[in-house]
Amino acid sequence: MVRSARSIGCPQCVQISLVIFAVFTASGVRVHRKIPQRIVLNYRMIDPRLHTLRMVREHGTVTAAARALHLTPSTVSQQLRQLANELDVRLLEQIGRRVQLTAAAHTLLRHADLLAAQAERARAELAAHRDGIAGVLRIGSSPTATAVVAPAAARLRAVHPRLTVELCSDESGLCLDLLLAGDIDIAVVFPTVDTPPPDDLRFEQWPLLDDPQDLLVPAGHSFAARTSIALAETAGEVWIGAPDRVAHQQFLLAACAAAGFTPHVGHRAIDWIGISAMIAQGFGVSLVPRLASLPGDLAVVRVPLHGEPRPFRRHNICVRRGSGDHPLIGIGLAAVWEVCRERPGVVVFDG
Repeated sequence: MVRSARSIGCPQCVQISLVIFAVFTASGVRVHRKIPQRIVLNYRMIDPRLHTLRMVREHGTVTAAARALHLTPSTVSQQLRQLANELDVRLLEQIGRRVQLTAAAHTLLRHADLLAAQAERARAELAAHRDGIAGVLRIGSSPTATAVVAPAAARLRAVHPRLTVELCSDESGLCLDLLLAGDIDIAVVFPTVDTPPPDDLRFEQWPLLDDPQDLLVPAGHSFAARTSIALAETAGEVWIGAPDRVAHQQFLLAACAAAGFTPHVGHRAIDWIGISAMIAQGFGVSLVPRLASLPGDLAVVRVPLHGEPRPFRRHNICVRRGSGDHPLIGIGLAAVWEVCRERPGVVVFDG
């Protein structure tokens, strides 16, 4: 995954440590196991071995980088040896069973990021010389953000019949991996501790919307008749959480801690269908993002939260640096923003 020691977000998000954590992420459909030819050509505008070095940085090992590039580890190692020999520097050093990037490698990577961004700008300017809107646009999103991405994609297909729009729903960090690899062109994700900071040279990122959290309760619960509720009032409830490895669990714990209590998590589920089914049968309550779609046949009720701090998740829209002026990417960004502005109950930022 794309790694960072910092999270992205506004000061008020950071102060309650909520936006650091994602809503729970059910793994979606992965696409394009083979890097598209147009992406391969893009990286030939600069030395493709620089892209290989970038992948080693992102994935941490030669083996993982090779997997992401659909190459063998020996091929990756050979490329990096050739690059090091031509530049007369050491790029990797062995630390036990692992390799570590040298200071020279980090210097080279800083320039590689700038070169990659310039290559994207060149492609964007060249695309403006083509006739009409045609080609393939690939958009990745976190599962919840698909609620706005899918309608945007449908509009694009209706307005531009020569445009093919392909969607991928996956965890935020994986979407950014796909974006960096060139497998997708736009990513709509929520910031986590694994996503890059806003000044990361590899990406251009903009805040898209804040998605408030609602309390989800059984239809027969005493809270179900309330028009709104303070999160602190739920301190005595049994909660439906998620496995510890799932970001929703960390989000739930952080939200409740900000409200002054530690939730009693009596049950766990890995997706919204499981959580909703447990709540419908009276096993507890949980937080649910307003964008999340729930099964319509379950006896559950959303209760808006009031008071401060009010938990929410920020979604960002991201592209590879330099690619935002590409005509296809530009209309994709505009379509997502348009759908978000029409969505009730969320706070949308200016695009």
